[in-house]
Amino acid sequence: MMKTLQDYTIVIRPEDNGTFVAYVPAISGCHAWGQTSEEARAELISVFDMIQEEYLEEGKVLPPDVKLVVAHAS
Repeated sequence: MMKTLQDYTIVIRPEDNGTFVAYVPAISGCHAWGQTSEEARAELISVFDMIQEEYLEEGKVLPPDVKLVVAHAS
């Protein structure tokens, strides 16, 4: 069964320069930037599709998702 981006934890955060970065912590190299969080997420879909294609061509399976623990400052 093929995985989709929805199977993964996605982190979207603002950068210092006013843009946004979106990434999948479980998949090395799966990250994208955009002027808005929506743009970054849309770009991430394209990057994910390309990475998945590479994995398929190499006969590899995408890694399992990682669960992030969010630490709150006290």
